[in-house]
Order: sequence, then structure tokens, then C-alpha cells
Amino acid sequence: MEKTIIGISAFYHDSAAALIKGDVVLAAVQEERFNRIKNYSEFPIDSIKYCLSVGGYSIDEIDAFVFYDKPFLKFERLIESYLESAPNGFNSFVRAIPIWLNKKLFLKKKLIKELRKIENFDLNKIKILFSNHHLSHAASAFYCSQFEESAILTIDGVGEWATTAIHYGNGNDIRTLREIKYPNSLGLLYSSFTYFLGFKVNSGEYKVMGLAPYGDINSPQTKQFINKIERELIEIKSDGSIFLNPRFFRYSTSLKMINKKSWEKLFDIKLRIPEEQITDSHCNLAIAIQVITEKIVFLMAQEAKKITNSDYLCLAGGVALNCVSNGRLIGSNLFKDIFIQPASGDSGGSLGAALAIKYLYYNDNRSVLNEPPIFNSAYLGPEYFKNDIEILNRKTKSVFHYYENEDDLIRIVVNELVKKKVVGWFQGRMEFGPRALGNRSILADPRDAEMIDKLNIKIKNRENFRPFAPVMLEEEASLFYDICKPSPYMMFTSELKNENKNFSNQTHTSFADKLNFSRSKIPAVTHVDFSSRIQTVNEKQNKRLFKLLKAFKKETDIGVLVNTSFNERGEPIVCSPSDAYNCFINTEMDVLVLENYIYFKREQKAKDITKNNFNLD
Repeated sequence: MEKTIIGISAFYHDSAAALIKGDVVLAAVQEERFNRIKNYSEFPIDSIKYCLSVGGYSIDEIDAFVFYDKPFLKFERLIESYLESAPNGFNSFVRAIPIWLNKKLFLKKKLIKELRKIENFDLNKIKILFSNHHLSHAASAFYCSQFEESAILTIDGVGEWATTAIHYGNGNDIRTLREIKYPNSLGLLYSSFTYFLGFKVNSGEYKVMGLAPYGDINSPQTKQFINKIERELIEIKSDGSIFLNPRFFRYSTSLKMINKKSWEKLFDIKLRIPEEQITDSHCNLAIAIQVITEKIVFLMAQEAKKITNSDYLCLAGGVALNCVSNGRLIGSNLFKDIFIQPASGDSGGSLGAALAIKYLYYNDNRSVLNEPPIFNSAYLGPEYFKNDIEILNRKTKSVFHYYENEDDLIRIVVNELVKKKVVGWFQGRMEFGPRALGNRSILADPRDAEMIDKLNIKIKNRENFRPFAPVMLEEEASLFYDICKPSPYMMFTSELKNENKNFSNQTHTSFADKLNFSRSKIPAVTHVDFSSRIQTVNEKQNKRLFKLLKAFKKETDIGVLVNTSFNERGEPIVCSPSDAYNCFINTEMDVLVLENYIYFKREQKAKDITKNNFNLD
């Protein structure tokens, strides 16, 4: 009998829920998309409600609710870590213990209490189960792949005890072969540099990755930084195992990541305060830790290959969101193919927990020949319909144009794009994971070098060094990039082919100079090192986006668009039509497309619609 399972991740960061029924992933969504609190960590009550509504289920009809890690093991690690460092960290310990006792430790009781807020249910009819943290990550990748067998590498900050694990997946089974344990953590090392460079831990790591290419890998300072990191902060073994020097870190004993004074003395630069000006030294430190991260990930992958003898690799965990490292790994040809779970962080643990129970607890048969496969799309979130949008139109009294014919809609949108207009594009079901993949996206013409500043300053309200990604026709990718495989989930970078690069401004060496020159014929999606974070699209994956790209190519000879997430800085990606409309009105976005409805900012301004925040859902 097919089992219906809901997986839950919560209480650390990026809480989420996922629903599977038999051999289909029916739904998966992060709680932040509903309550609009970025990286929200509490119980995902609205996400669970959404999962239930997709299947039309009551709680009594769910065979199992599965939490993505084991709280007693995590509590054991907390206690042992404090005992080892006592009396250091006493204040942090005193603050943490009540939280654990009230919310995290006796989690089964907490989950039952939260589920009863949704509806009453018969506790005898459901199971509440717990998966191991890194097993949840591994399951989210392997069972979503179409590999019969593969090595699995999971790398994050920390689960219960493990920070990194090598697993082997074969059919239904996943076996854990090696682990690196807390406090030795590549994820926490990278997060420590995120903190030192002035960005927020657990959300700003991608900013360090984006800043790194502005550094000079050949400069004496960068080489000195790399040497100091490898000599003082971390010991790297040939099998990828690592040992961090506890003298430089504080995450085991306090609410701070690092020993600030030791870091400032080691690198001879001050800890950067958020919003403080970025210097060449910050860029060089960013590229130093990025290079070391890539080196360690490759060594870990090499070890996974060695001990599994597999030609295939699955990646998951927060570090698997480092698309630069992923691109280097794919380009190495160490494996015949690599699958990277698009919601690789803690949110994806909800899906992995459900899949782990399906295959390892209930022992369901797994077949990679299923058509469609259990996971064939990241479009697993809410969708909205004509009636929802018409309610919004009435409440906002907005000016809109409705196009019954899809070709007419696409023709109008392409016309706006070629006029250098910025388009909010809202279609179908929302994406699961941190990347906007064309259903909750902001789109623009990649040929316009000034589009970077327009998007960063006028729309996204974010740092000017941040790159933008291209979305392109699958067949177009190999014309522009040294790409070796489709990339539907925007999970790795690729470098432009030489014939597409503009080398005329390579004399620029400072951070400020590197920001402002046209690097290619698609400059808005070309990073300073001539790389891009790639998303490819075919007709089967996303029919309307595919048609839009085809029409844009017919008009411009380039089947590529800028694709950035539909949100303002500090906000989660938009979920509902009202979220999208608020973002459209409150920024300098030119055009909004909600399904078959188009809104032009010039017409909204004509009606004197000023900044508002419409609560319509």
C-alpha cells in the first residue's frame, strides 16, 4: 500500500515541509514564503497546511510525520561540547538549556502540540518518526536522482554530530561510510569567514562566493591569506578530512563564530561591519577561502569515489549550494555525472526525511525507471489562479491587461524586455529551494551592461558586487559556455567560451574598477571572472518560460535572459500574487506579469498608486 508521508525541518533555520505519496513528491515549501520572515526557523505550520491541502488530506490520513534530525543526539553533542570547554561558554550554555528543554529536546511532544493547532486528530492513527540529519540530506539527493547507485557527499555546518559524511546509495539502501564530526566543519569554517567579512551567517555565504572573483588570486596578499588559513586555521588531510584550530573559533562555547582578536591579528585586517565599504583585502580574503573550500570539496569527492568505486555522485547539505565549487567538481570529470539537490540546505532536509522513511523504514521499492521519476521538478510550491488575481485587482484597483492567448502575452513581454524594461514574472507553482527558476523571477535583457546597476540599486536594493544569473534555452548554453550538462536547478557555474569574452578592460585590477566594465555580449549575466551561474530550460521543464526564451531569441538572436529572484533585499522570494504586486509597486520594476495578466508601472503611476502593502491572502 502506498504511504503518505510529510517531512518536517524546523527549529534551526529554513524550516519547511514536504509531502510524498507513493512514488510522487506532491509538495515542498519553506515556511518563510508564507509568513515573509526570511530564513524562518520555527514550526512550519503553514507549510504543513499547504502540503495537506495539495493532497486533500486530513492529519489522520498521513501515515507518518518525520522530523529531519534526532534531537537527543544533538543535545548530547551540545552537552559534551560544553563539558569539554568548561568553564568557557557557561553564559551561552545557561541561555541554550531552557530553549532545549522547552522546545527542542522533547520534540515529539512539541510536534503533536503544533499539529493540533492545525486540526484535531487521533494520535493512534499516525506515526511521528525521526531521521538522522545527514541521512536526510543524503536521501534528499540520492532518492531524487535517477542514479541506480552512487556515492553521496553531504557537507554542512553540523547535524547531530556529523558535519560531513560520505555515503553509498544503491537501490533502496543508503549506507554511511565516513564522517567528519563536530567541531571540525567545512560549513562552519566558511560561515566564520562570512561573519568576518560582514555578512549574516546562514544566509550570507553566497555573498562571499559572489565577492570572491573580485579578489586577485595571484596577489601576494591572497597567497599569504591562503597560507595563513592552511597553516593556522585548518589542517587538511589528503582524504579531505579537516581539523580546525579551536583557538580561532568560538561557535562551540558562545553565540559568536570566531575569536575576533585572533582573526584580526592573523589577517591584519579588521572584522568588517555590515554595510561598511568593501576593500581589495576583503575580496582577496573571500577568494582565499573559496579556493580552499573548492580544494577540500574536491578531496572529499575524490575520497568518495575511491571508497565507493562509483561513477556517480550526489551532493547535498548547505555547502552543496556553493555553485562555484560544484562547477569545478563537474568540470574535473571525476564522475560521469553529478546530481545536486536544488534545496540542498536545511529546507531540503524535510524532503529527505520523508524519502528516507519511505525507502528505509517502510522499505518501498525504488525504481529509477519510473516515468515520471519521483522528483522531476523543483516547482512544488503553491500556485494561484484567475480568481485569486481578480480579487487582487479589485482590492488594489490596479490597471491591468488580460491576454487569453499565450502568444499575445509573450509577444508583449518580449517587446518590453527588448526596450530594457525589468519584468516581474509570476507563473504556476513556486520553486522549492533558494533559487528562482522562472516561476517567481525578475527577468531582463542580458545585453544591457547598465542592467546590473538598475537591478541591484533600483529593484533588489542590494550590494553592487552581486552577480546575476542567466536563464537560457538548453541548446543555447553550449554556444556561450563551457558547459557539459543541463543545469535546470542553477546549481553550478560555468565559464564563458573565449570567443564570447571581452578582454579589452583587463588592465582593471581594483575592486571598484572591476565593477564597471562590459565583459561580454551578455554583460548583465557575466561575472567579473567571466563565469555565470547557469540555468537551462527545455520545453518539458517549463513550457511558458521556454516559449518566452524562444520568442526573445527570435527577436534578438540570443535565447538568454537575466533571471534573479522575485524579491527585495531581506525579503523571501514572493509566493502569492499580492506578494508580487507589493514588490512591483514598492520598487522601480517596470512590468508585472501575473499568469495571463500584465501590469505596467507607468499606468499604475497614472492612477496615483503609491507605495502600499496590500494584505490580500
